[in-house]
Amino acid sequence: MTTTTGALLDRVTGDESGDAAVRRRAARLESLLGDPYSGGNPHGLRALFAADARGEPPAATEQLLAEEGFAAEFVPVEDGGRLVRADLLARVLRPVFRRDVTLGLSAGLASWSAASVVWAAGSGEQRRSVSDLLLGGGRVAAVGGGPAGAGRARAEITARPVRGGGFSLGGRSRPVFEPGRAGAHVVHARTGGSGAPGGRSVLLADGERRGPGARVLPRVRTAGMRGALFAGMEFDDCVVGERAVVGRLGEGGSLAARTSRVETCVLSGAVVAAVGTVLLSAVRAAAVSRSPLLLERRHALLAGVFADVLAADALVITSLRALSLLPDQFALQAAAVGHLLPGLFRENLQELGTVLGSRRFEEADARYGAFAKLVRDLPVAGFGSARSAAALTVIVSRLRGLAERSWFAGEEPPSALFRVRGDLPAFDLRLPGAGTGGDALAASLAASAARLSEVRRVGGTVGVLAWLADGFTAELRELREQCVRLPAPPSGGPADAAAWALGDRYALLLAAASVLGVWEGQDGTDPFLSAPAWAVLALSRIARRLGRPVPEVPEVCTAQVLDELVRRLRTGRNCDLYGTEPVR
Repeated sequence: MTTTTGALLDRVTGDESGDAAVRRRAARLESLLGDPYSGGNPHGLRALFAADARGEPPAATEQLLAEEGFAAEFVPVEDGGRLVRADLLARVLRPVFRRDVTLGLSAGLASWSAASVVWAAGSGEQRRSVSDLLLGGGRVAAVGGGPAGAGRARAEITARPVRGGGFSLGGRSRPVFEPGRAGAHVVHARTGGSGAPGGRSVLLADGERRGPGARVLPRVRTAGMRGALFAGMEFDDCVVGERAVVGRLGEGGSLAARTSRVETCVLSGAVVAAVGTVLLSAVRAAAVSRSPLLLERRHALLAGVFADVLAADALVITSLRALSLLPDQFALQAAAVGHLLPGLFRENLQELGTVLGSRRFEEADARYGAFAKLVRDLPVAGFGSARSAAALTVIVSRLRGLAERSWFAGEEPPSALFRVRGDLPAFDLRLPGAGTGGDALAASLAASAARLSEVRRVGGTVGVLAWLADGFTAELRELREQCVRLPAPPSGGPADAAAWALGDRYALLLAAASVLGVWEGQDGTDPFLSAPAWAVLALSRIARRLGRPVPEVPEVCTAQVLDELVRRLRTGRNCDLYGTEPVR
């Protein structure tokens, strides 16, 4: 064991895996990384933008995170790390992603994404090898798929059995995230005939299991994430032993699908923080406006985007907590996250660009440069339309069955599903399957609407909330009537256009259910989240996207949400449901 590994493992002792411990670690990271807007901060936005412009990783900040033992966040507790739950992983990533998506991937998320198949199906020996590597400061890269795991199941490497046991790897991969800095490569290779069921497998190729014949190809420059060292890999009769196979031979496709769902939600949860940084930049820009009319319009826009970010976070956190509470339903919720958030955040960034105006081109300015960088980075990070379309396919395949058997018939989920804070059982990457369970969020939507109907006549903000909840329930009933009439899609072919539209509506309803559940789940410790203003504003925007009638939103809602947004800027807190504050 290296000295670094020993120091990290000494630090990973005691109760460091629960909600309170992760909250402390996230706050400590905020403090260590410092004021992101300070020009003199070596880990601030200006320094990170400069490294990106040079096309280099931010070495000083990577070193800071390594010394802090950040790598332990990506290693399961049973293997010597701190990882217990997916929602806590996303939470502790946010202080890093808030500053730089590339940094967050390089500092651990890309390695975790690559290694997740080992945590899901690896042998004890493979788990020890990967955990020792990560805890010792090393990296793992996924080879055979796209950047940061997007499209990972499409293997471009072949693995041919060799006499005496093992496999010979051959072929070239597309550019992947930083293979040259990795001490091990998780190779997604074709081991069966083209198009054959079970034709792909996963192999762990590291120094102990890999012979010569592997090389990293020249670096490929990308429009976004310019500091990341993307490159392909070439294998020429590179022999790996039989023990290199992760899980069973031919299991690669199902392993990639299973782990990519978790990766989608964790990445989405981290990106929430990055969008929050751009939102705060826009708040700064709006503050200098001298036109009262323009300022009023900008305030309404900023409050609306903030409400969207909170709604997105509600869906993400609920989905990640479902991985611990309702693993048989996780795949469906993950698909809603994967489909909705890329488009939602793209829309939000477009709105924020109008507030930033010409300042959105000031890429080196710590106050405003986050906009241009994030617009470039997200597609390269695999957070774009391809991910959204793949997720919608999963939703559409389930619509008819859900409409026939689950909606208005299932049980309401445990209240813990919607608590932003609070411990849960550990999640298990070996469990998430095809997501053939029921639909707890739809049941929660109906139950929330029923409870709120009792106070609808009271009027005011809560009355508007009850009106909106009732409208979403009506939308779900209409959706059920249409979905039960859906024809089965052709074998191996796409569903018709009507089914795609229904799938989009359904994903929006899951977001609405999450917002209502999170609001109802508040215990009063956070006055802003406990008040209905943010939920009313968030739900009214979801209702408009669904094309449903929307009651007039009380002005107090926009005012309260905007006040909280300005408060977040002044106190250094991010624009998510956690609102993590730095340690003072």
